[in-house]
Amino acid sequence: MLLNENEKSVSSPVALVVQAALFAAERHRDQRRKNVDATPYINHPLALASVLSIEAQIDDPALIAAALLHDTVEDTQTTIDEIEDHFGSKIAGIVAEVTDDKSLEKEERKRKQVETVSKKSTAAKLIKLADKTSNLRDIASSPPADWPLERRQAYFDWAVEVIDGCRGTHPMLEELFDAAFQARPQS
Repeated sequence: MLLNENEKSVSSPVALVVQAALFAAERHRDQRRKNVDATPYINHPLALASVLSIEAQIDDPALIAAALLHDTVEDTQTTIDEIEDHFGSKIAGIVAEVTDDKSLEKEERKRKQVETVSKKSTAAKLIKLADKTSNLRDIASSPPADWPLERRQAYFDWAVEVIDGCRGTHPMLEELFDAAFQARPQS
């Protein structure tokens, strides 16, 4: 169920979050995570929303909506203009900040994340903190089926480099990330 153009002016903060969740679920409907169970992809944006709202006690509906939408442009056919049409320029701007340029090679995208994250808005840094925390948890508990130990370790090590550029943004989220990092695969 997609939103119509009138729904960017939502009646409540809860409605905004629910509409973002519905939009993300629709856009990611055919995608699965790379873990052995091939869990529905939407579980990932929902995990970010949970880390931010429940664990870090952040109650900014625009931030939670952007977290739910954070991979739609990068991983689906959705455009930033569509996000703006449905959710307004503030949310679209946050989503744009956390979206990698898929025209670049993977290693270049990863390098750019490390180099540019410290210049991002607070909202983008909060989403990066939640995203990397969620990813570390997933890799530790149910890694992608084809990722050997070295690749899992490399992801953990790269995630620290990204998050180092976010330090000082939100102590509770940083503690959650650090706790997730403790599960770095050793063997």
